[in-house]
Amino acid sequence: MNFCLPVALGVLVGLLRLPALLRNPRDPLLRSVGALLLTAVGVFVFAAVPMIAKVNEVTDVPNFAAPLVYSLLTACAGSGLVLVINWRGGRPGHIRRAKRWCIGAYCAVCAALFALFALGSAPVERLRDFDTYYAGTAYIREMIVLYLLVHTVSALLMSFLCWRWLREVSGELRVGLALIVVGYSLSVCFDVCKFTAIGARWAGLDWDYLSTDLARPFGTASAPFIAFGFGLPLVVQRFRGPWREWVHYRQLGPLSHLVGGLSDGTPAVSVPLLAPVGVRCLQRESAIHDGLLTLNPYFDLGLRARVHAAALAATGRVGSSASGSGSGDGSGSGAFALSLSGGSDSIRSFRA
Repeated sequence: MNFCLPVALGVLVGLLRLPALLRNPRDPLLRSVGALLLTAVGVFVFAAVPMIAKVNEVTDVPNFAAPLVYSLLTACAGSGLVLVINWRGGRPGHIRRAKRWCIGAYCAVCAALFALFALGSAPVERLRDFDTYYAGTAYIREMIVLYLLVHTVSALLMSFLCWRWLREVSGELRVGLALIVVGYSLSVCFDVCKFTAIGARWAGLDWDYLSTDLARPFGTASAPFIAFGFGLPLVVQRFRGPWREWVHYRQLGPLSHLVGGLSDGTPAVSVPLLAPVGVRCLQRESAIHDGLLTLNPYFDLGLRARVHAAALAATGRVGSSASGSGSGDGSGSGAFALSLSGGSDSIRSFRA
């Protein structure tokens, strides 16, 4: 049951990113996100005790689930590094070389894990304490140490890269990187518990509870932080554009109601009921522009220039923008000037 939340969260994020991946199947960033989500969900699915028993039963090999889960953990760590490499960007040649080295190294580790398992002997099925039970068995011991070492180095490297990057950015990306750092720090705690329990076995002590009872909660707790850390900036970037368009559309409402119906013409294109907000915003801007053109002969251009300059001074925008205050058709600040000088009453009289 402890693994249900990470699995559900991974599937949810994957479903949110699936449409974008189907539209751009060759996008390296989207492919990296998909690989990370797939391997992360695979880890939590196959690391569940009932699934471990099922894998061993289906393959008819005692403890075959061990190298499978270890390989998925390794692949998940490698996918996270590849995602950060693509996410941060840089020179294309450097990115390609870094990704090739990363993928090649982690694939080699996965192959080594299965090779060590094949060379060793693990006849007694252990569903919860495989790490400590076989901590002293030849080749199996090396397999366990290898996966833990690679997982620890990957978590430390990810924490370092994200922490260093975090100090250079702001906004949702900074928050996402902070969550990733917390998640991989919890992963390091998972590895420390595992290493401590195995070291205790080598010293003749029984600290298996560190591996079986304490390490798993750290691993489970790290998943939501990492998933939210990677998902938050992507989701915010996805919805930021439509949100800004909606805010802009709402801000244009008062001016649209004031001058939007002054022109004699009708809209050239009717906007469907379910049209995107960007289309509605464009139509509203067009209606405002047409209304201001109708009112242009009635504007006080001197007042317009003074109000425009005052508005620029109040917002700290001077220079190039001020040069346009005396030109054009009066479609911007003219309406503002008109409203300041009793423009609403004037427009009502004009409508009458």
